[in-house]
Amino acid sequence: MADNKSKTGKADRNKVSGSENYEIQYFKEKLGVSSQAVSGAIRATGSNDRKVLTDYLKAKHNK
Repeated sequence: MADNKSKTGKADRNKVSGSENYEIQYFKEKLGVSSQAVSGAIRATGSNDRKVLTDYLKAKHNK
């Protein structure tokens, strides 16, 4: 189902949809990583929560 942009709220802002390219693009530019890294982080963590993904990518990037 497509993301309904008229129905946003706190729950929507805390998630990164792996099926929405504009969300992946925004998140990758924000963190300075590739789209592939964002998709990989979603798969590796099993989560689409922004905080979980940010923590995972920062920890992976600092190694």
